[in-house]
Amino acid sequence: MIGSGYIEEDSIGKVYDVKLLRRLLKYAKPYRWFIIVAIVLNIFSSAFGPLRPYLTQIAIDKGALKNNIKVVGVVALVFIAALAVQSIINYYVSYYTQYVGQKIIFDIRKNLFSHLLSLSARFFDKNPVGRLVTRTTNDVESLNEMFSSGIVMIFSDIFLIVWILVFMFYMNAKLAITALLTMPFLVVAVMIFRKKARDSFREVRSKLAKLNSYLQEKLNGIKTIIIYNKEDFELNSFKKINQEYTNANLKSIFYYAVFYPVVELISSVAVALIIWEGSSSYLRGEITFGEIAAFIQFVEMFFRPIRDLSEKYNILQTAFASSERIFKLLDIKEEKSAPVIPKKLENIKGTIEFKNVWFAYNDEDYVLKDVSFKVEAGETAAIVGHTGAGKTSIINLILKFYEYQKGDILIDGISVKDLEQEEIRKRVGFVSQDSSIFKGSLLFNLTLENENISLEKIEETIRIDGIKEFIEKLPSGLNYEIKEKGTNLSHGQKQLAAIARVLIRDPKIIILDEATANIDSETEKLLQKAFKKLFVNRTSLVIAHRLSTIYNSDKIIVMNKGSVADIGDHETLLNKKGIYYKLYKLQFYNQIKTNI
Repeated sequence: MIGSGYIEEDSIGKVYDVKLLRRLLKYAKPYRWFIIVAIVLNIFSSAFGPLRPYLTQIAIDKGALKNNIKVVGVVALVFIAALAVQSIINYYVSYYTQYVGQKIIFDIRKNLFSHLLSLSARFFDKNPVGRLVTRTTNDVESLNEMFSSGIVMIFSDIFLIVWILVFMFYMNAKLAITALLTMPFLVVAVMIFRKKARDSFREVRSKLAKLNSYLQEKLNGIKTIIIYNKEDFELNSFKKINQEYTNANLKSIFYYAVFYPVVELISSVAVALIIWEGSSSYLRGEITFGEIAAFIQFVEMFFRPIRDLSEKYNILQTAFASSERIFKLLDIKEEKSAPVIPKKLENIKGTIEFKNVWFAYNDEDYVLKDVSFKVEAGETAAIVGHTGAGKTSIINLILKFYEYQKGDILIDGISVKDLEQEEIRKRVGFVSQDSSIFKGSLLFNLTLENENISLEKIEETIRIDGIKEFIEKLPSGLNYEIKEKGTNLSHGQKQLAAIARVLIRDPKIIILDEATANIDSETEKLLQKAFKKLFVNRTSLVIAHRLSTIYNSDKIIVMNKGSVADIGDHETLLNKKGIYYKLYKLQFYNQIKTNI
């Protein structure tokens, strides 16, 4: 993996705007003709702005001062016509830029989400969900504003400045040079503002991501916060993070609050110079009164796009600060041990074998140490052990959520390293302790829009004991609308839905990771009925504490501190009076007593 795969907000280094812009413009390439048309239209549209002061000069010198009402009337009509044409052009410019912006953002958001889907579980262990949500929402939306009203409109302001200079030098080069005497001061102000604004925008995006991460985590755990009366503590923590975000925004506002008055001051000085020099030239008979009036308009118009450019710079800096984070995420490449010649699990039987497997999540801090065992095709094997013994890590390796460092894992004699992730996950059904249920109908949650699942297979599955009772209790059966996170289903109902989802796909290998945890006795009976069907002619690997789930297992694998401590069936392990016996006495005594 390039880097650690962890997106640290405060560690993002300086990336030059030109490099970022070059990468961003790659997304604009498919829509370049729309952009070119918008820019060309902008060139024409910008010319109408400085045309108005020029028409003002004609109306004053050749109309008003000479009492020629006809000239004034003609100038007024030309003025109105120019505004009408400019409005029509601006309509198409606005439409094309907004269209391009939306299309580009669609592509970026799609690529970003596609990239997230390709990353491993290790990446999501290290990065808060709230931070990733910020990438695909707030940060991407910042780019939308840049593409829709930033880049193309920058051309508009630049062309307007160019046209103003063309008209000014055409009418009177001396007054044009006088107006530009303040430009060095403006350049210095812009350079200082540019540096300060860029740093502040990077800080704003960093604090926003931190705020989103905090909200995501705390809202997901809101019940725990309430139960332990931590509302005041979390509110104070939120106030601190919120204040940091507010301070970052206030700093950005401060720079703009200083910059705008400075530009206004420089603009006023330029107007004063025009009045001074223009009045002197007028008294000498070198220019007309209309030219003075036109140049005052030119100067005021000249500084307007300068102020607009600072706004566009605001948009660009926000976009660049966001794009730094987006590209940092997109640049994360995980080194996956993809098989050179991928193998297929044809006519899979379901044998699983661990051969001297060593695995560590971090460096050489091994959580699995020289693990070896074999589960024959069609067997049901239970994995037991204290918390932290390595049970879940075994499942993570079979599913290729992580890759082991030493040894080998075989499915039907084929190393999982020679199998692609998709091949394994097509053949393996997985039900975790907290199965994900999505917003939508129950039918959607069972099929997940898999077109290869036939209606006959769905109907066959919902007739299975356990599943049948669960669905019949729902008001509208398969069409029952499930709310976000499955809040209108009990934990047991979610597990039954997850089991039905697996059965519909008919995998040869079943993995259950604490699937019966936190289940009431009534729901457990339904689950046991479903398990009977689930385990038939399948290899099953079960992590569970409930005796009813593992009692009849063909073999029980006892884990202790990352190693296999013992293997055998229930009776054999009890007779040995080892670790399994102690677990049995501690965890199952009350359950056995109740059953008796």
